[in-house]
Amino acid sequence: MNTGLRITAFAAALTAAFGAAYGVGKGVDPVVENTAPAAHDTHGRTSPAAREGGGHAARESALAAGVQISENGYTLDLATPRVSAGERTTLRFTVRDEAGRAVTAFRREHGKELHLILASRDLTTYRHLHPERAADGTWSAPVELPRAGGYRVFADFTPAREGAGNLTLGADLAAAGRYAPRELPAPAATARTGGYEVELAGTLRPGRASGLTLKVSRDGRPVTDLQPYLGAYGHLVALRSGDLAYLHVHPGGEPGDGTTKPGPAVSFTATAPSGGTYRLFLDFRHEGRVHTAAFTVRAEAPETAERLSGTAEERPGRGDGHSGGHGH
Repeated sequence: MNTGLRITAFAAALTAAFGAAYGVGKGVDPVVENTAPAAHDTHGRTSPAAREGGGHAARESALAAGVQISENGYTLDLATPRVSAGERTTLRFTVRDEAGRAVTAFRREHGKELHLILASRDLTTYRHLHPERAADGTWSAPVELPRAGGYRVFADFTPAREGAGNLTLGADLAAAGRYAPRELPAPAATARTGGYEVELAGTLRPGRASGLTLKVSRDGRPVTDLQPYLGAYGHLVALRSGDLAYLHVHPGGEPGDGTTKPGPAVSFTATAPSGGTYRLFLDFRHEGRVHTAAFTVRAEAPETAERLSGTAEERPGRGDGHSGGHGH
């Protein structure tokens, strides 16, 4: 069996064991690669189970996103299911409708037609990409993954068809090479990235909206001049350990609305689709560079003490004021 087949088979087995975006397009967005072993919840959908039933299972099915490759007649067709770790390659995919046709019309929201999130199954590598679409509906984005193993690709978009809602579809990606799994970092309330410190306050609760506030400082001083990135002062993605259920929320307020301050605090309202362990990724921009702070959190009942953690790395942001937008 060749290396590509071995890693593909291993990645399939890895899905049960591990939870589960380098920005591209015309610039570079945030990267997280750990070195150590308002706002609205998006993608809330009403499934048949939720419409007919109720209770915890129904609530979860209505909230969880990114765990399906097809939904509401749309399918994520990943043409590049395997790559080689450490090698720069072009990731290609297509969104297809119920007739198998490539979708070429998307609703442009906060400056982008589609956002692509890529995360390793062990939740220690994170990429936020903005691919480019060809006229035939094929999307492409350059990517270089640092380590071998299983990854999950999330396409976050809204078709331009009247009445269509936002969707997040997910597909598995395998990176060939020697694989060594990493443990999810333990919970703590502070993350450090590129000379910045981010403090997380609040709790993530299953099936219930709750507030999360992230405060950015550098050298012990609050950062009060955050720059807009994708139309906001911060973006937050949560991935659930185990199946990599996806949740993307935006902060309350927006730059230029007359009331929202550019830091040091960025506040969100989020609802976890279930209890369990999640990895939170906060993107923010300061002095022309995009940084990503990552936290491990437990979504538990209100009476259970929350434990939080974080580690992060950074990648340079665009120097030309890239702040198109990611939203719904």
